[in-house]
Amino acid sequence: MNNGNGEARVHLDGGTPLDLRDTFTVETKDGRELEFEVIGLVEDEDNATYAICYSEEEDEFVVTGLTGEFVEDEELAQEILDDFFALAEESEKEQGDEP
Repeated sequence: MNNGNGEARVHLDGGTPLDLRDTFTVETKDGRELEFEVIGLVEDEDNATYAICYSEEEDEFVVTGLTGEFVEDEELAQEILDDFFALAEESEKEQGDEP
């Protein structure tokens, strides 16, 4: 589904895999709606894939499974985020070395 600006808006139905630049909305307990965009996909040593999602509005990251289920284990989610940021930093350094 396209939301008019070239980005896919997906429904977290637990069956459709997320992809880079997909966006979805989450309703908070207080009734607010926050939009998140998938900014990265990472795979762990067990071949499980996680989506790194960012809300520009709230300046907040969340980690989901590939089909959108939120990672409830905060320690695991933080580990995945740390790995993502380390890979992003490494990639940025490598790009800086190119002519």
